[in-house]
Amino acid sequence: MTPEKELEYRNALTMIVTAGQVILTHGGSALDAVTEAVRLLEENPLFNAGKGAVFTHNGTNELDASIMDGATLNAGAIAGVSHIRNPILAARAVMEHSNHVMFIGEGAETFARSQNIEMVEPDFYYTDARYEQLQRALLDQGVMLDHDAASLAVRNPQGDPIDPDKKFGTVGAVAIDNDGNLAAATSTGGMTNKQAGRVGDSPIIGAGCYANNRTVAVSATGTGEMFMRAVAAYDVSALMEYAGLSLEEAANRVVMEKLPAIDGRGGLIAVDSQGNVALPFNSEGMYRGVGRVGQPVEVDIYR
Repeated sequence: MTPEKELEYRNALTMIVTAGQVILTHGGSALDAVTEAVRLLEENPLFNAGKGAVFTHNGTNELDASIMDGATLNAGAIAGVSHIRNPILAARAVMEHSNHVMFIGEGAETFARSQNIEMVEPDFYYTDARYEQLQRALLDQGVMLDHDAASLAVRNPQGDPIDPDKKFGTVGAVAIDNDGNLAAATSTGGMTNKQAGRVGDSPIIGAGCYANNRTVAVSATGTGEMFMRAVAAYDVSALMEYAGLSLEEAANRVVMEKLPAIDGRGGLIAVDSQGNVALPFNSEGMYRGVGRVGQPVEVDIYR
């Protein structure tokens, strides 16, 4: 890790969280706040979503995103797209302008065009850092999860705070607004060297994204297959609603007990209906930030 690179991540997180905070400060909705935060994360090549998305084994980019409105339980998701600049905008369009919850691949892109969502050529997502990451993965013949460090001097030539070859590359945002409405949004480029066509938890409602005004809004990052098997995001809500656990208790139960039991690594961000926040992770670190109206933004990387 270099101090310069850590500062770059911290500044980016502060700017993005502040953007969501401003929306809420001016009476904007939780949906608008999470949409804009995730859109900005997709625009920043430091993060594995949109510009700077990781490569599949075939050297292509396949992006996924989802969004959920806690007030209505409406949700939208897209998966396996390669021409949409901001997948989160397409996911929101699915939620608001279709009778469906999820579109995939070419169908998702056709729908996005019909909604005037900005399209790009696949080379838009390219960065040298992601391409080099793929080459290392191909050399190792492994799938790299874009928070657990390994031999940083060799594997992390850019000096990122968390080894990019071992961190989970999902971005997300959760919010509660002045009306008490919750929302969650999640977006990702997936895993470096993943098999083409693979879809993880990020666009799966209840696995990588969930929001319900009765309980909590959750966005997850980690080993997607395990988060799907554990229905991790919804499980936090269920533990709160049916078992009476607090947000902290429920989130820790899922991230620190239930996921590790099936070799699930990663973490989640969550805010409950009372405005309590939880950001647990069972990995080396997790880029994260919190912004409350009228208070300074807090960002962190490690525990």
